[in-house]
Amino acid sequence: MAVTYAGAGVDIEAGDAAVELMKQSVAASHGNTVVAGAGAFAGMVDASVLLKYRHPLLATSTDGVGTKIAIAQALDIHDTIGQDLVGMVVDDIAVVGARPLLMTDYIACGHVKPARIADIVRGIAQACAAVECPLVGGETAEHPGVMGADDYDIAGAATGVVEADEMLGAQRVKVGDVLIGLAASGLHSNGYSLVRAIIADQGWDLERPVPEFGRTLGEELLEPTRLYSRMCLQMAKETEVHAFSHITGGGLGANLARVLPAGTVGVADRGAWPVPPVFTLLGAAGQVPGDDLEQTLNMGVGMVVAAPASSTDAIRRVAKAAGCDIFVLGGVRADDAAELPEGRRISGTKGVDGGAALLTGEYRSA
Repeated sequence: MAVTYAGAGVDIEAGDAAVELMKQSVAASHGNTVVAGAGAFAGMVDASVLLKYRHPLLATSTDGVGTKIAIAQALDIHDTIGQDLVGMVVDDIAVVGARPLLMTDYIACGHVKPARIADIVRGIAQACAAVECPLVGGETAEHPGVMGADDYDIAGAATGVVEADEMLGAQRVKVGDVLIGLAASGLHSNGYSLVRAIIADQGWDLERPVPEFGRTLGEELLEPTRLYSRMCLQMAKETEVHAFSHITGGGLGANLARVLPAGTVGVADRGAWPVPPVFTLLGAAGQVPGDDLEQTLNMGVGMVVAAPASSTDAIRRVAKAAGCDIFVLGGVRADDAAELPEGRRISGTKGVDGGAALLTGEYRSA
């Protein structure tokens, strides 16, 4: 009996159909920098914009969405996790002050279902358009026998540019800087292995209405990651900003510590913001230890700004225009243990030997 590629589980025609369905969405993310007609093997952008820079530095990041995908698959809703992907990738390069130039994506699946793939890519492309980052290429790969027919995973990479003398980070942070938290839209895209374990242990149905959320459990869990890059770049343009910290895996403490210089400690008061119900409900249901909860989930703060206190009003103005609440968390202090309040100290995380974070006080519910 003849063995064919289709018989082995790879449907080339389905892949072509998926490409046709996603073309319009992808094109909508393109601006005048995208080079058209160059062939389908590589996406291209016009890099002449770099000629305007005195000393351009390219920034790049790659990431995925993690096991939040399992929620999307269980609910058969696939057009929101693309925003999670863009948030995880593009917001990372915004941390150094980089403006995004391009993004690419990769989807691995057990079997190509054109409409589902198109939904995923549409979500990615729409989020790319929202942050002015063209989606210039991607790959959809069928892995029969390795992944189940309905399984898939997604990843993406983005490249951006920042002027060398405008790069943000620990090298700019000073004692006396204020720490300002930008509200998260929800769980974002971290900690879903913990979240799913709690849900499974409780036997909760994703279609279960939750009064505290004002919607179903599944709808709350699929809330897309807030996109911060345009807001952050606008803040850096309008006022003095020293660093951003994207609060992803590791929570507030671990991610804050990595953008602070050695010899400093970022003191953040847990009571400075109202913790959204999804965090308190999941934590209580799973009887999750406090340290474990706050080093796994963002607890309602998705990005932190380190800046001079004089920049607070401008940061608040930009955030308000973007529809994002802000919270003054605390500030950066010299790491003198004799003068610091009691709290949970986090340092040496993410492979960065820099400053430390000190989380004080108690969380308060929204």
